Amino acid sequence: MLFGSSGIRRRFDQALIDTALRVGNVLAAGSSEVLLGMDTRTTSPLISHLVISGIVSNGGTARIAGIVPTPTVAFNSRFASSGCMITASHNPEEYNGIKLFNPDGSSFTKDQQKKTEVVLSTLGYSDWVHLGKECAVDALSPHKSAILEKVSIGRKISVIVDCGNGAGSTLTPSLLANAGVKTVLINCNPSGNFARPSEPLPEYLGYLGGIVLKNKASCAIVHDGDADRMMAFDNKGRYIGGDHLLMLFARYLDAKRVVTTSDASMIIDEIADVHRTPVGDAYVSEELISWGDFGGEPSGAWIFPQLSWFPYGPFAAALLC
Repeated sequence: MLFGSSGIRRRFDQALIDTALRVGNVLAAGSSEVLLGMDTRTTSPLISHLVISGIVSNGGTARIAGIVPTPTVAFNSRFASSGCMITASHNPEEYNGIKLFNPDGSSFTKDQQKKTEVVLSTLGYSDWVHLGKECAVDALSPHKSAILEKVSIGRKISVIVDCGNGAGSTLTPSLLANAGVKTVLINCNPSGNFARPSEPLPEYLGYLGGIVLKNKASCAIVHDGDADRMMAFDNKGRYIGGDHLLMLFARYLDAKRVVTTSDASMIIDEIADVHRTPVGDAYVSEELISWGDFGGEPSGAWIFPQLSWFPYGPFAAALLC
């Protein structure tokens, strides 16, 4: 199967190139509008162009957001027929992938992915007078505004922001600055080369504790390559584990019903009714749509239904501040 629980992810190769054109073609479905974003990987522009070609060749409209976090595509999918993000999330730079979204911001379900995969072998083309079109859109501004309406940071604080040179660099620094936070930026250049391994694990982030202490910061915010994940350090330069963050968010939101994964600590059961799913944010999201006030998994994926059914790294960062 091409699709896994998080869409298509694989090492960049000819198969991924061929698949990108076909995915765009299928999404177009004759006249659909598709919102398209990408992360900062050096292979993302090529894959994006191929998806666009597939959309336009089948009469659809490609609404091009450029480099944005995956949560931005999930949020803005409400203004299109579907959303498509070019990313391999926290995987190494040599990987890339394609993630698909519904207009409500939820990821394609297993059934939707299966149906998409079945028709990928058949390409459809419009007559030259009925070809689709592409247009650039500002997806960051409405997304940022929506987050700022939901958060209130009532104190002057200093925060270290480490986006790993990923797509979060285009949103989280300005989001926090607009919210009144003094930011110290580390690895926030969307250059196409990750400054560290993308997954926000403590073994890759040993340098951050000292930076927090040196700058007397209140905390440090860390994203993976597409900013669906958010992890953090406290004001003493200590890494905050995922189970601890799950508790913090649940308490802050007064969430009575929490959806999390099977690998999460049982301590969350002390403060909320809990439904557990297999590991993977797509499973958490699917369960949360039918039950729950908040969802997350210890890997750093936090889902806030008031904004989206997809993990929301930038919003999590703003809430933590």
